[in-house]
Amino acid sequence: MTLKEKNTFLIKNEAKRLGFMSCGISKADFLEKEAPRLERWLNNNMNGEMHYMENHFDKRLDPRLLVPGAKSVISLLLNYYPEEKQIDTTYKISKYAYGQDYHHVIKGKLKMLQEFISQEIGEVDGRAFVDSAPVLDKAWAAKSGLGWIGKHSNLLTQQAGSFYFIAELIVDLDLEYDNPVTDHCGTCTACIDSCPTQAITEPYVVDGSKCISYFTIELKKEIPTEFQGKFDDWAFGCDVCQDVCPWNRFSKSHNEPLFNPHPELLSMTKKDWEEITDEVFKKVFQKSAVKRTKFEGLKRNINFLK
Repeated sequence: MTLKEKNTFLIKNEAKRLGFMSCGISKADFLEKEAPRLERWLNNNMNGEMHYMENHFDKRLDPRLLVPGAKSVISLLLNYYPEEKQIDTTYKISKYAYGQDYHHVIKGKLKMLQEFISQEIGEVDGRAFVDSAPVLDKAWAAKSGLGWIGKHSNLLTQQAGSFYFIAELIVDLDLEYDNPVTDHCGTCTACIDSCPTQAITEPYVVDGSKCISYFTIELKKEIPTEFQGKFDDWAFGCDVCQDVCPWNRFSKSHNEPLFNPHPELLSMTKKDWEEITDEVFKKVFQKSAVKRTKFEGLKRNINFLK
C-alpha cells in the first residue's frame, strides 16, 4: 500500500467512525463543466434575491483559490432522514430542519476529522466547508463518486436517495481520487411534474427564484401573490421533489441524536402553527435551522398559507 493509499484509507475509515454516510475524494481543480452552467444560471437571474450567489464566481469554481496549494477535495455525506415525520394535515417544514442546525453538528465532526488528519498524517493545511462558503458542494460530491446530480439538481445515490447533507474538507494533501458514477434518473420526470411552483424549468435546471425553499427562507420581502395557493402547506423549505423521487424509497433513518426533532414539533397542528408565539418558536426551534427565517419570517410564511 502506497502512502497515498494509506492516507486515503485512514481518512475514509475515520469519516465512517464519525458517522458520515460516505466519503469520496477528488482532485482540487477548476470545475470546467460547471463554469458555463453557473454563468448561464446567474445570467438568467435564477438566483432571485440571493445576490451572494454572484459573489466569488472564480472561487466557486476553483478550490485552490479558497485553500492555497489545495490538492484534494474530501466530500462527505451525513444522513438526516427522520424516523418520525410531522402529521399529514399540518404546515410542513423541510426534514433537514427537524433537529439541530446542521451547520453546527457537521462543523464539529469536520473539526474532529481535521484533528485526526493532523495527528495521524501530519501537518496538513486545509479548510472545512458546510454550505456557508462559495463551494459547489453537489458538483464536488458528484466528482468524488458519491452520487449523481438528479433532474431536481440534488445529489442522488442508488443506496440512499438524497436526504443527506454535503460537506467538504479542502486540503493540501495528495490522496487517491474516486471516479464519478453514472446518472440513473433515466426517463423519470417525477420531480419536474410534482414541483408545486414549476421551479424545475428543465431537467437538471432549477430556477431558484421560483422555489418554495427560496420564498420561505431566503426571500426577505413579501412573497409574490401569484404563488398564492401553490405552496402545498410548506412553511419552511420544501421536500416535494425529494419525496416523489423513486430513489428515496431506499432512504433509511439517520442515527444522529442531534437531528431528532423537538417532541412538540411532530404533533403541531395548523392551529398550533397559526397561534405560535415567540416563546414557543424559541423553545421548539432553539437550535434548529428554522431560526434562519426568524419568528416574523415564519409568521409571514404561515399567513401566506392560510
